[in-house]
Amino acid sequence: VPADRAPRAMKPMRRHALLVISFSLLLSLTLAMPHSGPLFARWFPELDRPVYTQATFAALLLSHLRIVLISSSLSVLLGVGAALAVNRPGGRAFAPLLESVLAISQAWPPVAVLAVAAPLIGFGDAPAVVALCLYGVLPVAQGALSGLRNVPADTLAVARALGMSEPQAFARVALPLAAPVLLAGVRTSVIINIGTASIASTVGAQTLGLPIIVGLSGFNTAYVIQGAVLVGLLAVVADQLFDALAQRLSLNRALASPGR
Repeated sequence: VPADRAPRAMKPMRRHALLVISFSLLLSLTLAMPHSGPLFARWFPELDRPVYTQATFAALLLSHLRIVLISSSLSVLLGVGAALAVNRPGGRAFAPLLESVLAISQAWPPVAVLAVAAPLIGFGDAPAVVALCLYGVLPVAQGALSGLRNVPADTLAVARALGMSEPQAFARVALPLAAPVLLAGVRTSVIINIGTASIASTVGAQTLGLPIIVGLSGFNTAYVIQGAVLVGLLAVVADQLFDALAQRLSLNRALASPGR
């Protein structure tokens, strides 16, 4: 590696190392938490049960991930679909209406959505998915709208002059150019959902927020710490994964640029 490119070559290696460390720490703590009784008993000697045992932390982590993946996938489908609809010539008049509706949906706190959804569709994962989906649509739609609007019209015109159809120009030119901003919106949405999913346990969903809620209601600080640490690490791992994906996307675009 040339000397001038060595620092740039080290950055991806550092990101990869940090991702491996964060993921390993998350996995290790998830598996070791049920056996951490002596440690938390020493920190909180007044507690009779210093470790949460109503469900395994591994099961809570998997359930937390499942709810986030489902809700985030729905948010991406709805957000990107809405952005594509209003970005077309016939739908641009509806862009202000879409932005207003999305802003209103974001103004509703997830707790309020859970309180309304639970009596209508029952307790469990369903109201959690609905609340997280509605809460995560706005960052995705904003990222998709910003990315598509920033695609140069001249670039699309050149693509069509080369014989590309409208769908081909969108798939091969517009979408790759808008991808970094779109990915940033998805990244924000997923990170928000990871943290917000913790309160879904108030309506019966099995998430890492369960130890937190039980700990708060029972004045058990150890439970709160156990759940919060794992939620925080999960958010860090997800953020680093998106960062690695963004860097890979930027690298591919740089290699595909003229003169490379």
